Parts: sequence; C-alpha cells; structure tokens
Amino acid sequence: MTPSLRTFRSRILVLICTLALASGFALAQSTPATKTPTQPINAYIHAAWTKLTRSMSDCKSVVDPKLKTTPVLYLPRDLPMPADVIAMQRRCKARVLRLPIVITHFGQIKLSQIKPPGLLYLPHPYVVPGGRFNEMYGWDSFFIIKGLLADHDLRLARGIVDNFFFEIKHYGGILNANRTYYFTRSQPPFLSSMIRAVYNAEVAAGHKKQALKWLARAYPYAKRDHAVWLMPVHRAGNTGLARYFGLGHGPVPEMADDSPYYRNVIRWLLAHPQVHTHYLIHAGRHPGRTERARLATLSCNPVHSRTCARAHLRGYWLTRSFYKGDRAMRESGFDTTFRFGPFGGSTQHFAPVGLNALLYKYALDLAWMARTLHKPAQAARFRHEAAVRRAAINRYLWNPTKKMYFDYNFVTHHQSNYLFITTFYPLWTGCANRAQQKGVLD
Repeated sequence: MTPSLRTFRSRILVLICTLALASGFALAQSTPATKTPTQPINAYIHAAWTKLTRSMSDCKSVVDPKLKTTPVLYLPRDLPMPADVIAMQRRCKARVLRLPIVITHFGQIKLSQIKPPGLLYLPHPYVVPGGRFNEMYGWDSFFIIKGLLADHDLRLARGIVDNFFFEIKHYGGILNANRTYYFTRSQPPFLSSMIRAVYNAEVAAGHKKQALKWLARAYPYAKRDHAVWLMPVHRAGNTGLARYFGLGHGPVPEMADDSPYYRNVIRWLLAHPQVHTHYLIHAGRHPGRTERARLATLSCNPVHSRTCARAHLRGYWLTRSFYKGDRAMRESGFDTTFRFGPFGGSTQHFAPVGLNALLYKYALDLAWMARTLHKPAQAARFRHEAAVRRAAINRYLWNPTKKMYFDYNFVTHHQSNYLFITTFYPLWTGCANRAQQKGVLD
C-alpha cells in the first residue's frame, strides 16, 4: 500500500469514526432502553482513543515509522526543560535536543539547520491517525476533535487545540504535523472551527465563564494562524484568493520510506506522453559533477538528498517546479490526486475551492470571536474580509453554467474542469447562496 493511499484511508477512517459516534450517540439518546446496532462500534471507537493517544511521557510517541533514524525530540530554544521530558529521556533512551533558534514566525527556520530530523515537543496529549502517521496532524485533528466531543472527552479535545496554540507560539504556525521536516508547510485551516467546537462543548457543559476565558486566550492565536494564509507565498496571483504552497525545494524528506514513489511518477509520465506537463528533464542515468550542478538548479540536489539521488528513471528526473507542486499538494492534505495536474505537480498554480471556502469561514469565525469578546471594530473588519473573499470565490471559482465550484489556475487564467468533492465546501462554510446550494446539490 502506498503512503498516499494510507493517508487517504486513515483520514476516511477518522471521518467514519466521527460520523459513527455522532449518529450512534444520537440514536442511543433517543432510545436509551434499547441496545442499538451502533453500540459495539461506539465501544470500539471509545477504546481506540487510548491506543492512538500520544504524549511526551510515552516512548512510542518519539518513534517515526517514516524514517530509519534514532528517535530525537526537539524542544523550543527558549523553553525550560519539562519534567516529563527528563523522565522520558531516561526511560526511552531518546535524544533530546533544542532547536537552534527561537522561532517567531512561519517559514523562519530552514531544514538544513535541523539535523537529524525529529519530533517537536507538545505539552498536552494528542491523538494520531495511526500507522506511519505517529504525530499530531493539522486538519486530521479537526475530525478527531469532533469524534472526541461526541464521545464526551472534552479534556483531550481541548488539549489538542492548546497544542496548536503552542505550535503557533513556538514553531511559527500550525504545521503539517509536529515533526521538524514539516516546518516547510501548514495544513488546511481548521483552527477556528476547532476553537468553536470546543467552546460550544464547554458552554453546553455549563462552563460558560471558563469557556469565555479560554476563548480570550484562543483569539490571538487564531488571528496569527489566519495571518499565515494572507502571506505573499499563499497569494494566488492577483485574484484575491489563496493557494497552497510548501517552502523548500526538492523531494520531501518524509518520503524516504517510500523510495519508489518519485520513480513511479516518472514511470507514469513516460507511459503517458500525450499528457503535457513539463515535469520531466533528461540528465542521464549517472550524472557527473557538471550535470549534478545542473540538476540542483533544474530539479533537486542529488548530493544533499538521498531521496533525490534515487528519484530518477532511464535518465529522466523530475523538475524543480514539480517538486514545488508536490510540496504544495501535501499542504493541501489531499495527497495524491490529479486535480492539480498529474500527482498534484501544479498545485502551487491553483486557487483551490476548499482552501478559500475555509478562509471565508475563518474570517467569519474571527468576527464571531471578536464580537463575543466585545471587540466590534475587529469583528467588522473580519466580516468585510469574508465578504471580499466571497466575491472573489464567486468570480473565479463558481461556474454558473455547470452550477459547481471549480479550482482556478491563476497562471493560465482558466478555471479547472476537474470535479472534486471540495465543491461542497462552500455549502458547509456558508459561502454559497441558496441558488448555488441548489445548483450543487441538484
């Protein structure tokens, strides 16, 4: 099974678990005296949280199935040594190192500054997808939190959101996951939705005062996370929309455990010459010093990256642009699809429906937080931002003829015709009006 298929299946499993819990608890509450068919499923899921929970006092948390290196835990440069880390270091015989600099903003640190790669410290327990994904992921955690709240585990759900606040404060933003090689990218922006879910659960539990205090602490972190998506690297040209974009160059380090992947991409491209992508260059099977220097500029650096050194087939190598798209595709969370070119190789050239619908909701969520915290001027600013983004979504992403939302290539200035499930995002986020909702659903 390829890592991309594992990714898809693990996320589908989380979603199924969430839906099963929600429907199961609703059915159980409506018929409390009758044993329902979903009760065994609910019991299985309830027990699974413990198996998938990780913490810094747990030896299995530090292990990275994706890499064959000695487990290393990294602490923020300016964080005092936590007691649980001291105990874990002795018990698990893991290395504990500090990051080389104090990080204040997204994209500040380069992977070349961190060797070897390792786990990034988080203060609270969290739930992992499982399998080779043994760390806390960005958008997976939203669905995990929905499941935890359905299972009445508010403490663990809130702790996961608090971990994201820690990432923003000490690692510059919400990372793809808490590994050093994920410093290059984020994940779909669900933080505001997580905050609202936990806040509503706190209020429903009768803890309104505590919930407001927590919301006041959450609001500045949400604004910082939101600002990451307004950075120049995330701008989709002059559309007023956002794009996915991964920092760094060449193949991603976490694919070291799947060495055939990039060769298989080349194999597919060679087998489909009618698909014009500009993803391939020819540099020979055994490039000399001059060719290696050329590859470092046009493709990836085979001297500094073992994954790059293996990523060739019959003298063909993937272009530098493909690797930029590959990194952006991984930030999108949907890996691997062909909607942004084969294997997502042109992801950085698109304004995606899902991302921009989420950012529309994010702005409205921030407006709600500001209003709840008695900051009317800030609430008005975020409502205006949401209205501007909605107008851009309607201009570039809505297709009135097909009555569907499509991604937009801002380099070629053409709307995609690739049907994808994210066409439903504007319905969930409230961005679509009634006519658009009816058009998509019909």
